[in-house]
Amino acid sequence: MRLWSLSPEYLDSKGLVALWREGLLAQKVLTGKTAGYINHPQLIRFRSSSDPLGAIASYLRAVAREADERGYSFNKRKIGGKNLNSKVKVTSGQIAYEYRLLLKKLKDRDNDKYKKLLLNDEVAAHPLFEIVDGEIESWERF
Repeated sequence: MRLWSLSPEYLDSKGLVALWREGLLAQKVLTGKTAGYINHPQLIRFRSSSDPLGAIASYLRAVAREADERGYSFNKRKIGGKNLNSKVKVTSGQIAYEYRLLLKKLKDRDNDKYKKLLLNDEVAAHPLFEIVDGEIESWERF
């Protein structure tokens, strides 16, 4: 499971669809509707928010907005919970790590997107997250 801290705009179509699917799985885990993945480290930041279900709902809504902009039709009725009214913090080191990881994936999978992303001076986080100074998050698994 990879719940990117990066803005969904950076993902290729395969990555965006996978993110949607994995976000819905995360929502199921957080609502107790599945026995698998309950200890997955990617969920730590959602669980540590003031409203874990609101956090994953906000996360999924932003992914769905990106899908809408690309002309995809994700079923937004699958999103439960209300939006979180605050941001979840993510470190600059985590953002940098994920961006490098994404570039590596895109180099093989979508070279045009890879070349376009190489031109970025700054990297944006997913709208749920606020970037703070710091190293790679302790929950990240290499």
